[in-house]
Amino acid sequence: MGGSIAAIGAGLAVIGVGLGIGRIGGQAMDAIARQPEASGKIQTAMIIAAALIEGAGLFGIVVGLLGL
Repeated sequence: MGGSIAAIGAGLAVIGVGLGIGRIGGQAMDAIARQPEASGKIQTAMIIAAALIEGAGLFGIVVGLLGL
């Protein structure tokens, strides 16, 4: 029973990371479309935010799998 709950937790972490990074990418594309001259700054901020979300998601997956 504990293994299945840990797998559900890890799966939810992956879903959250996917949604978060997808939203960041979409909003960044909207911002670049509105203001193309700021694309470098927007892209840098997007990559940093995506890396932070990815790290938090990886932490969530590891914590979920340690519950096995």
